[in-house]
Amino acid sequence: MLTDKQIRAATPREKPYRLADGQGLHLQVMPGGSKLWRYRYEIAGREKMLALGKYPAVSLAAARQARADARATLDASRDPAVERRVERAGLAGQGATTFETVARAWHTQQAPRWVPKHGAIALASLENDAFPSLGRLPLAKITPPLVLSTLRAVEKRGANDSAHRLRQRISAVFVYAIASGLAENDPAAVVTKALAPIEKGRRPAVGSLKDAREVLTATEEQDAFPVTRLAHRFLAMTSVRPGELHGAAWGELEGMDGPEPLWRIPAERMKMKKEHLVPLTRQAVELIGVLRPLTGRFPFMFPHAWDGAKPMGADALTRLLHRAGLRDTHVAHGWRAAFSTVMNERFPADQPIIELMLAHSKRDKVAAAYDRALHMPRRRELAQAWTDLLLEGLPGPETLLADRQVVHGETVERLHAPPSVMLRVPLRMRSPVRKNAVLRRS
Repeated sequence: MLTDKQIRAATPREKPYRLADGQGLHLQVMPGGSKLWRYRYEIAGREKMLALGKYPAVSLAAARQARADARATLDASRDPAVERRVERAGLAGQGATTFETVARAWHTQQAPRWVPKHGAIALASLENDAFPSLGRLPLAKITPPLVLSTLRAVEKRGANDSAHRLRQRISAVFVYAIASGLAENDPAAVVTKALAPIEKGRRPAVGSLKDAREVLTATEEQDAFPVTRLAHRFLAMTSVRPGELHGAAWGELEGMDGPEPLWRIPAERMKMKKEHLVPLTRQAVELIGVLRPLTGRFPFMFPHAWDGAKPMGADALTRLLHRAGLRDTHVAHGWRAAFSTVMNERFPADQPIIELMLAHSKRDKVAAAYDRALHMPRRRELAQAWTDLLLEGLPGPETLLADRQVVHGETVERLHAPPSVMLRVPLRMRSPVRKNAVLRRS
């Protein structure tokens, strides 16, 4: 039998040679100096060789134990080499069914059905809150208590709604895995009742024309980045979803010099994945004329205050409304409710067309019969009527830039800075190599 001293003393030769330990186990010394454990055995009349590892990573004692395990497998009439392949395949399969691997496959499969923003949010919530604790675990090892522990961590931040949404996504991953033959049960399905409840309620929104005009006046009196004030008025006039406004691109505008200016929002940016047409009113065109010298050189109509290559921040309008003292009175999304309430009261016969203007997916049979393009003339009339009512007596969009020390074209104010510390800084694109926009002091 071999000893560690003999193994350490073995030196390489021109050709491989073996040092026997007995009962089929030997150490093969290679010309390059490596020393490999091998177990020679016979099964069904055939001689086979099983690799047991490399010395010294696999010690003499470990090699002898591996030989004993292989002999026990042989005594059970099973081939050790075949058992090794099955074991490795099992480990590989286990790695292919970790939660993160399957969750990313689920996200890739679902992403075409979602708008890009929603897809990004779904993936980010998994990456931030689920993968750190569950990502490396095989699906079969994930239990309801593990899922609940992951969700409790989110609840501790006071984000009960996010915890419920994360549970839904984890559950969706397991449903996908079950359908694909990768899992047998959904441990996230049984923890719903154990989560902290969500405080449900509608998002605040004004419901009268008088209140809507007061909201607009209050926000436009705030010290803010001029583009943010312009964006808020444009949102109020068009009643689109805030997310659709944030990504508004100059290339989506059509017919701005003609009698029927239009904003064509592509399907991939719409909540329901259907192209939406927004007729632009006279006041909307005027606002765009004021906006273009500020941001016309960027891809987005309302770019981020510090990076012209990105759309405006998702919370810019929210902060504007909060500074105006409207936190519990009106949110950016509330303009849709205000438009719907006011216009349905004044034009009840046009309810189906109003639904089209809001790009609602759940419409009654009458509303579903209306075609977007064929009824554009009436939609344009209703849009103009709403804008005239909302802006009656209010100053033009150029006043949103007054007393803000803004030089059209090359300088803008710093986002939300008070007048005493406002910076006049050039907002210009970086070189193609650097990609993003940059703000520098002038």
